[in-house]
Amino acid sequence: MATTMLQKKWNNNLETQASCNPETTEDPVFLISDLCALLETYIEPAQVKAVYRAYLFGENAHEGQQRLSGEPYIYHPLAVARILAEMRMDTNSIIAALLHDVIEDTPTAKDQLAKEFGEEIAELVDGVSKLTQVQFESRAEAQAENFRKMMLAMVRDIRVILIKLADRLHNMRTLGAMPPPKRRRISRETLEIYVPIAHRLGMHNLRLELEDLGFTSLFPLRYRILDNAVKKARGNRKEVVEKIRANIQERLQQEEMHVNVIGREKHLYSIYEKMRSKGLTFAEVFDVYAFRIIVDKPDTCYRVLGIVHNIYKPVPGKFKDYIAIPKTNGYQALHTVLFGPYGIPIEVQIRAEDMDKVANVGIAAHWLYKSGAEAKRQDLAQEWLRGLLEMQQTAGNSLEFLENVKIDLFPDEVYVFTPNGDIMTLPRGSSIVDFAYAVHSDLGNSCVAGKIDRRLAPLRTELLNGQTVEIISAPGAKPNPVWLDFVVSAKARSNIRIFLKRLKYDEAVELGRRLLEKSLASFSVNLNDVLPERTSKVLSEFKLDSIEDLFEEISLGNRVALLVARQLTAPQPPENRLQRSALRPQAIKNVFSRYAPDWLKGSQKQKYPLAIRGTEGTIVSYAKCCCPIPGDPILGFISIGRGIVIHRESCKNTKDYRSRPDKWVDVQWENQEKGVFSVDVRVDTENRRGVLATVAASIAEMSANIENISMNERDGSHSSMNFTLSVRNRKHLANIIRRVRRIDSVVRMIRSK
Repeated sequence: MATTMLQKKWNNNLETQASCNPETTEDPVFLISDLCALLETYIEPAQVKAVYRAYLFGENAHEGQQRLSGEPYIYHPLAVARILAEMRMDTNSIIAALLHDVIEDTPTAKDQLAKEFGEEIAELVDGVSKLTQVQFESRAEAQAENFRKMMLAMVRDIRVILIKLADRLHNMRTLGAMPPPKRRRISRETLEIYVPIAHRLGMHNLRLELEDLGFTSLFPLRYRILDNAVKKARGNRKEVVEKIRANIQERLQQEEMHVNVIGREKHLYSIYEKMRSKGLTFAEVFDVYAFRIIVDKPDTCYRVLGIVHNIYKPVPGKFKDYIAIPKTNGYQALHTVLFGPYGIPIEVQIRAEDMDKVANVGIAAHWLYKSGAEAKRQDLAQEWLRGLLEMQQTAGNSLEFLENVKIDLFPDEVYVFTPNGDIMTLPRGSSIVDFAYAVHSDLGNSCVAGKIDRRLAPLRTELLNGQTVEIISAPGAKPNPVWLDFVVSAKARSNIRIFLKRLKYDEAVELGRRLLEKSLASFSVNLNDVLPERTSKVLSEFKLDSIEDLFEEISLGNRVALLVARQLTAPQPPENRLQRSALRPQAIKNVFSRYAPDWLKGSQKQKYPLAIRGTEGTIVSYAKCCCPIPGDPILGFISIGRGIVIHRESCKNTKDYRSRPDKWVDVQWENQEKGVFSVDVRVDTENRRGVLATVAASIAEMSANIENISMNERDGSHSSMNFTLSVRNRKHLANIIRRVRRIDSVVRMIRSK
């Protein structure tokens, strides 16, 4: 759009509406006038003029576009800007809100916005815009990638998410024009992602409205039933609520306390969630009476608490001091639950006036109030954003990142202390491992044990409020995949996954190298003797970036090592006599193996089985059907995606695989195998008291661990015990069997087939 055209329209509007009077006709100018009147209450006239210029730019950009409701599209950006103006957001936020769809929905480019309004506003608009130029395989992937883009922009400037939340709020208010499937999809996305973000940023009023709008659209029938139930029960409650409120107000006035006591009513989505999550009936949830007491300053909160506890007895363990220890979103208040008249439970929140104002608008309070408390609130938000940035760096893809963010938005918290007395805030249900990763990723990766209040505790122990947690680490320790079963924080889950992925990759590369070297040995070629040009050609044919990627493909069974070796050693005649004379000795030595007929080199061909050490990690697994251990004759089967699965030669399942010789690899145990291996044994015993304890003790004496045990009663006098043991090799197992067979009650002990 040309600047002269903008200027002309700007001058025409100034002539007709110099003061932005809201009492004009109902058209887009009236709406911008209404916005200007609101802005004039807290920003300078020159800034209002800049907002008006942005409106003209957006109106021209969206000219001819309509929403599904039939109204001009510019109505939507104006409504979004108005929501932010009601939060008293700064001028650049209002301008970005007016322009937030021009990059996504019009031909306007980011560079043009930067030229007209500055780089800061262009970055804000770009942060909110979806990726429209990129094609995705699924809607879920597109949603995740757009969310990831928005969150990264949010890390740079938190106003991006405030604009997006205002945008989502107006879309939810006007959702009725959408077809039902789209309404449900948008509502679910709102409840799963945007509501938790608003809660995390402390934006109470916006969160409540999003929750109820989402609930209405996603579950309309449940909403109507619950709404009717609330209206029906409300009549009986009014008298009780007013009586309790008046009682508290009168008592506080007697103590010369200038306070405001408000009877709160739970909104519908809160009632629904509590019924659903805790399995409560409507009566059980609705019988809780809630009150908010607003006082003049923080010190008064504690005085009021004492008086309220004198009026009604407090419920033990239900007091929370969020003034001394604010929530992660900066929320501050005193919470307590009381035994009211007739045993009615009463929830009371006590907060100062500033706390109440800030609680309603959350992080947006930073732009409304410039005190130290709001600066601290923004610091808390920035700390959370830095955690998001770390998560996206370790996430494998956008879908994994979105999953991690959803976990991180878990609403309830637990507060624990470090040994130095610092407070750590973690999601409810966090374990010692979650705490270790919250302190530092390296500490989490190397933790081996933990202490709670100076006492050793298992790593999976759930943390409770007020506990002091200490982490014991070891230099060579590594994360255990089992940790993923009990960690709840996104940071812990993300770091464990990325470590295990890297570990699996390293293991796969090492195994793939060994498999290829074994196959190359069949051609009497060493890996170091393969010409670099030949390696590059093979990598290019397979569309791989590096030799390590080729090793990984081989170890996972995606490439057959023998075929890769054949391609790497395929004849490549020299270009001239000089090159022929320059052949390395080792290459000349290999001419026989490459060009001699099979009958001639049959006697020369050797077998080079792959040595299994027991320390290959997840890339080599041991079949559960036969439980091979060192000393057993074994075969290796290449399973796509899993690596090599080791079977005993006598295993019945190997018969089904023998028709696929390309998938088998010759393996043998290394002389100095390491680690422990699982094996199943059966012990037949007489039914005597204490026989299980005796057998278990004998196994323990032989330095073997019992992984699992089950019992079957064969008849009235005999039983069979099935053990899964961890042993070093066949000799170790034989020693265990000899030791157990010496027990009088043991009839026999055999290895399970």
